[in-house]
Amino acid sequence: MNINEIIVISGKGGTGKTTLAASLIPYLDDLIIADCDVDAPDLNILLDPKIKSTHRFVGLKKAVLDQEKCIKCGLCEKHCKFSAISKDIILSQSKCEGCGVCEFVCPVDAISMENAVVGELYESDTIFGDFVHAKLIPGEETSGKLVAEVRKKAKALALLNNKKNIIVDGSPGIACNVISSITGASQVIIVTESTFSGLHDLKRIYELTKKFNLKVQVVINKFDLSLHHSEMIEKYCSENNITIGLKIPFTKKIVSSIVKKTIPSVGEKDFFKDIGFFKFTDSLV
Repeated sequence: MNINEIIVISGKGGTGKTTLAASLIPYLDDLIIADCDVDAPDLNILLDPKIKSTHRFVGLKKAVLDQEKCIKCGLCEKHCKFSAISKDIILSQSKCEGCGVCEFVCPVDAISMENAVVGELYESDTIFGDFVHAKLIPGEETSGKLVAEVRKKAKALALLNNKKNIIVDGSPGIACNVISSITGASQVIIVTESTFSGLHDLKRIYELTKKFNLKVQVVINKFDLSLHHSEMIEKYCSENNITIGLKIPFTKKIVSSIVKKTIPSVGEKDFFKDIGFFKFTDSLV
């Protein structure tokens, strides 16, 4: 079964990526929803999910010190490059990077590398369908691995329940969590804004998507705040044969909907109809 996996991404946070992803959800049939912005997830605010199951996510291994075995020789503290071990041989889990050098140099095997829980993965119910989301513990690494787990679970649910579409609120930026968000996807929507930095970030994220041979559409959010920069973005898209799927003008209506925890395309349906949103939605399936 072919699954249509739509990933909504942006070159940086704050462009309206999650707002667009949420607005698409009510108008896509046979749907599984996923939030891959595991560092700062907020799609759940508009979906009001009811959590069905919670799974602990184990990332990298971290050092654990057995104080009874420790002879306070100081070799671990001397060789730790991350200042995770103090002079009096107290180990800080938050600073440990899991390199394992302390375990290697310890002469009495007082240190072992053990699995560390770095986040949680949730499966929830919403009025629009199953929702897979996750949250990384603040300051922890391996967000790319957790993103991969979210997408893996979403695909498994789609196959199990014979769902044709997956909509993913991807991670912002161009780091490993974004690469994990778009690898193997069907199509990508890049959300940008009409600023100089918006064009800069669009170029960076588009260069990344080119390496994955994906179908790409661009959405210019708040395009009328700077028509000059919107024209620059449109010129760049034209020169690179990128489809501009939608241009959204600035309006307080969208802000008001979000404040009320209402999906904007539902709360302001007439506005979204006027800007061609529903034709854009139809182009995705």
